[in-house]
Amino acid sequence: MSKPTLLILAAGIASRYGSMKQIQQFGPGGETIMEYSIYDAIRAGFGKVVFIIRRDFEEAFKNIFEPKLKDRIPTAYVYQEMDAFLPKGFQLQVERAKPWGTAHAVLCAKDAIHEPFAVINADDYYGREAFEKMAAFLENECSPRRFAVLGYELGNTLSDYGSVSRGVCEVDDQGNLKHIQERTKVYRKAGQIVYEEDGKTFSLPANTPVSMNFWGFDSAFFTVAEPLFHQFVYAHASDPKAEFLIPAVVDHFIQQGMGTVKVIPTASPWFGVTYKEDAPMVIAGFKKLVDEGVYPSFLWKT
Repeated sequence: MSKPTLLILAAGIASRYGSMKQIQQFGPGGETIMEYSIYDAIRAGFGKVVFIIRRDFEEAFKNIFEPKLKDRIPTAYVYQEMDAFLPKGFQLQVERAKPWGTAHAVLCAKDAIHEPFAVINADDYYGREAFEKMAAFLENECSPRRFAVLGYELGNTLSDYGSVSRGVCEVDDQGNLKHIQERTKVYRKAGQIVYEEDGKTFSLPANTPVSMNFWGFDSAFFTVAEPLFHQFVYAHASDPKAEFLIPAVVDHFIQQGMGTVKVIPTASPWFGVTYKEDAPMVIAGFKKLVDEGVYPSFLWKT
């Protein structure tokens, strides 16, 4: 059986952050956040890394990663192009600057991945245990009818500097995902966690399981996602900000009885950068992990 692949979503514009956070240095040896994910993935037994990027990122990405990953793990680069996988004859009704969203980004890797694979964000740190658990799932349980998601506690995943987007999970008594809903404006307010929708505010418990976009998929995901993307673009042809997101595909997979999605709980620490103000916390987090011996001071030093 082929080793699983790690697919890293790194094509986002990072409008709230204000710069290209995907390649910003946060580790004491000048490492990006995703380098720690790749390091953990290699330790967990992943066999390939595929980067989803924009074409104008290509040179910067290859200059960073190819010297470090050469002879350690094979790499591939896939581009999230605005016209990729659009239905034949489809025409946008408005000018669009943003990519089509995370599920479209994954779909763009269809020709590069033929084995079970994990999906992660470039700007989130997930922890060594998370990769070990996901690798075990992909190698032993994953199938066209069995996907997975890492489940984190909502209260441990917020920024102190503004709202975030989270996939809020409803889990059944077998530990499978019943429903996932993307909440795009989640934040702390007066000691509570709330989200906004349609001009109203709703509260959420701190221990609510949420997706941090760490998914485990069989390559059958592409077969599920492509026709849904076609439906999506026709429905949102006049909306320049509409995004085709992974939770929408996963929820369709579940609700249509196409299979089940295991929610893998993890005690791994999580941190990430949504806003510039998050950066010092991330830098301190990696320094602490290095001081504790979880990582060497320079990840790729031989």
